[in-house]
Amino acid sequence: MDLAADLYPIPRSLTGDGVRATLERIASRISLDVHELPTGTPVLDWTVPREWNPREAWIRDPSGRRVVDFADHNLHLVGYSVPVHSRLSLNELRPHLHSLPEQPDLIPYRTSYYEETWGFCLPHRLLESLPAGEYEVFIDASLEDGSMTWGECLLPGATTEEVVISSHVCHPQLANDNLSGIAVATHLAQTLAAVPERRYSYRFLFAPGGIGAIAWLARNRERLDTFRHGLIAANLGDGGSFHYKKSRRGDAEIDRAVAAGLAGLGEEPVTEDFFPFGYDERQYCSPGFNLPVGVLTRTPWGRYPEYHTSADDLSFIRSDALAGSLAAYLVTAAVLEEGAVRSAGTAAGTARRRPSTAGRAGDDRRYRSLEPFGEPQLGRRGLYGGLGGAGRKAFEVALLWVLNQSDGEHSLSDIAERSGLPPSVVREAADALREAGLLEDTP
Repeated sequence: MDLAADLYPIPRSLTGDGVRATLERIASRISLDVHELPTGTPVLDWTVPREWNPREAWIRDPSGRRVVDFADHNLHLVGYSVPVHSRLSLNELRPHLHSLPEQPDLIPYRTSYYEETWGFCLPHRLLESLPAGEYEVFIDASLEDGSMTWGECLLPGATTEEVVISSHVCHPQLANDNLSGIAVATHLAQTLAAVPERRYSYRFLFAPGGIGAIAWLARNRERLDTFRHGLIAANLGDGGSFHYKKSRRGDAEIDRAVAAGLAGLGEEPVTEDFFPFGYDERQYCSPGFNLPVGVLTRTPWGRYPEYHTSADDLSFIRSDALAGSLAAYLVTAAVLEEGAVRSAGTAAGTARRRPSTAGRAGDDRRYRSLEPFGEPQLGRRGLYGGLGGAGRKAFEVALLWVLNQSDGEHSLSDIAERSGLPPSVVREAADALREAGLLEDTP
């Protein structure tokens, strides 16, 4: 809780001094190697973005009173907003204001990483109360060539085979998502560092979501043969029961180890099959890499009303929940160290079976992704919305499903059945991806 409270006020994003300050404080507790990758560096299908550093941002109403101020809460400013100083009527300002009508007292979390624009977030009740007239808008932020930063803590073991724990460090002033993951991962590293003999090496990644994992995979592509097990640490401080999202493989050793470990604690997690959206598992589990990475959380992302709002504050996370989450990760590591689940189903865990479509009518077209390593950048191809944090439309979800399952083995009917999406939406997504040059036909 002390670590979460220490990190809570820091303004974080994909890049910038907020990420560096966060890593600096983590490094005061564990050994951390900090990496900087310059703007413009190609990483798989992506490019490292420009560095963003916000300093001041506010809106003054017609009376001169500051009605929205970044100094009051980091979420007030849309992430990656460009600098602006202007006077606007309320009607001109409204398209740049974001609120939650269904949660009128909360500030939403919104970003615009890859589309140059600006905006503010505010409670809907405040938005509705704004009087007509001229408003002054000021954003002092730099968006320029710099670098992207991430940290790694490696605890060498008796072998070079690695267990990777990945946690994202880009979310500003959100306690459960994802200061809880950072805190648990940091204390897990502290605890494992004190274990005198470890069979596995343990690598802890503290990286910006999405682009950070993509950059790490791009930079470590030649040594992924040492990658044995992985977990995404997030949403670990609320009072919900444990949830586990399986790896893309579905029966990898890590999938069985989590179940066995939590059973030893008397916990019975809600277990879900893999789906290709959420956190950085979508990068590690992309079809080209297909690494054995699962997601161990409490209440998953998007399933609690405080998610991506100002209500996800320090009062929302609990010390007993964090302690229980740390215990869950420790017992999973213990199961992996003992190799207790290795003998059962190892061959099945690496086998890749073609789903049967016998006796089922549908679209048997199969495709292969032309960008299978990590998730391709859909925004620059006009296939993805620019404003992040506001949820996903069915078509965008279908795009991710088709990309992840297009390995030549899954038909469009298979994808529709597994995803639960309408076959027409899956076909539309496949056609759009094919037209964008991201898919090729397979026999």
